[in-house]
Amino acid sequence: MLTVLVDYDSGNLHSAEKAFQKMAAEQGGKVIVSDRPEDVARADRIVLPGDGAFPSCRRALGTYGGLFEAIEEAVTVRARPFLGICVGMQMMASWGREYEDVAGFGWVDGEVVRIEPQDPALKVPHMGWNNLVIDHPHPVLEGLTSGDHAYFVHSYHFQVANKAERLAHVDYGAEITAIIGRDTMVGTQFHPEKSQATGMRLISNFLAWRP
Repeated sequence: MLTVLVDYDSGNLHSAEKAFQKMAAEQGGKVIVSDRPEDVARADRIVLPGDGAFPSCRRALGTYGGLFEAIEEAVTVRARPFLGICVGMQMMASWGREYEDVAGFGWVDGEVVRIEPQDPALKVPHMGWNNLVIDHPHPVLEGLTSGDHAYFVHSYHFQVANKAERLAHVDYGAEITAIIGRDTMVGTQFHPEKSQATGMRLISNFLAWRP
């Protein structure tokens, strides 16, 4: 089984690569980092990380000729399991509202907007550890429970239109989407590769998932 971590200069992929390689080795799989559409096309699993602002990540992905098209064809036509991480998850939305309005992939209906905690003492960005609240069961959440910790670094969050597609959230002066999912697609606002046991379990579950 081949898992491709998509490289489009969105940030340092080193820690994500090591985490996925560790879990894939336990399951007899292979992980590569690539910016080549042909690698995405032959992948059994696709992971799209993302660090930075929604507009710059979305535009950067579009500058790699044929890369997004290969991702979209693999995910929406051939139903390859997909995991978006941080901004990689946010880009699954209909719209991003960070600095300007930018169209997302439109895979999960909703928009990405700035976090506005009701408690003024809570600072933005939302940075550090927070407790997951599981909203809906899903194979990628097997073995995880409400109260498990995950590591977040973000100022904008995904407001999903259909709450059935929000698998988990955290409380940060309001409910903040932590995990989304529909069909063969999932996304995490937090960084699983930095979330210790919780993140490694989720990565393992994703690699073992047979939708």
